[in-house]
Amino acid sequence: MPGPSNSTRNDEERRSIPQALIWLLAIGSGVGVANVYYIQPVVPLVRETFAIGSEQVSLIPAASQAGYAAGMLLLAPLGDLIDRKRLVLSKSVLLFLSLLATAFAPSFFMLLALSLVVGLLGSVGQDFVPMAAHLATAEQRGRTIGLVTTGLLCGILLSRTLGGVVGDLFGWRMIYEIAAAMVALVAFAVWRWLPVQPAAISGSYGAMLLSLANLVGQYAVLRKALATQGLLAATLGAFWSTLALMLAEPPFHLGAGAAGAFGLAGAAGAFGSSLFGRLADRRGPILAIHLGCLLVVFAFTLMLLSPHSMAALIAGAVLFDLGVMAGLVSHQTVVTAIDPAARSRLNGLLMTAAMIGVAIGALVGGWAWSRYGWAGVCLTGAACGLVALLRSLLPPSMPFTSKEYAR
Repeated sequence: MPGPSNSTRNDEERRSIPQALIWLLAIGSGVGVANVYYIQPVVPLVRETFAIGSEQVSLIPAASQAGYAAGMLLLAPLGDLIDRKRLVLSKSVLLFLSLLATAFAPSFFMLLALSLVVGLLGSVGQDFVPMAAHLATAEQRGRTIGLVTTGLLCGILLSRTLGGVVGDLFGWRMIYEIAAAMVALVAFAVWRWLPVQPAAISGSYGAMLLSLANLVGQYAVLRKALATQGLLAATLGAFWSTLALMLAEPPFHLGAGAAGAFGLAGAAGAFGSSLFGRLADRRGPILAIHLGCLLVVFAFTLMLLSPHSMAALIAGAVLFDLGVMAGLVSHQTVVTAIDPAARSRLNGLLMTAAMIGVAIGALVGGWAWSRYGWAGVCLTGAACGLVALLRSLLPPSMPFTSKEYAR
């Protein structure tokens, strides 16, 4: 089992994190994670390029999500074992090369494989969250994590807008060339301005991975957070993996640019995530988690009842994204407070659960769309939100080990 290193510092010894560093962490997080999602609004264009069917092309965004989940499980925990700055720079270089290769992918199967790799390395965006938790004082932590997570979420949502617009104007390959350039710029900024963060633990990589199972087994509050956030995240997969296909059908007949523009609606909801971080600091995270679940259920019910209303679709995108992000920020506040020496591993576990949820949601959403249309997708999202709410209301399977989630 890895043990704490002498470099772990108490919160009281830290000064307030400079605002410029918060911006760098937020932008880096958004640029890193965006690479996982550029493919979603251009799925119809990829289908035309390789002359494949809808079910086959849906494997590409699913591969990106699966790679991202694997990256959160296998790579993100390395932030506890080695210097996080070095980890970010190494992953950024490999991501830069993978994005360039994706831009010139000659076949569907090559694109599928590269999408898995891009998803794996796109986990670099999440490496900035434990960085923020480490640099912030205890009094700042919820707000700082909320701001960095806002950057992360804007990267997820605005990547769809950028991908759709660039795809319509220049083809889907161009977005990956642009993405490679942005990753290179962030890597330079990290190298130039981000402080070194020494390893929090010592030991081997194998022991560190084994410690992940120990953390899940030890903390009931962590298991509760993983289950609840995984259910909420499944709604993201169901909605965003089918939105472009739905908008291409009657009565809308819209292309990739319009599908990508919905990222702006989702980003409007994501900006509220920092408010939930403040709420977690003042009132505890449990209220924000409950509100997030209720927003998800309400949003999908609204879209189910008004399937041909563009206003309802836009409002639903704003509200359900806000609900999912409220849960994410609040759960990140919970899990990063469990053990300061395990923040990268704990955040990695949370995001692994979320990305598994997204991948399963994408598969279930695609199945629901092919058989029951948009109504099936909305019912899937509403059901996931409702089950997440019920799970958040139930106590953990063992007595509480964190007072944070009990408040």
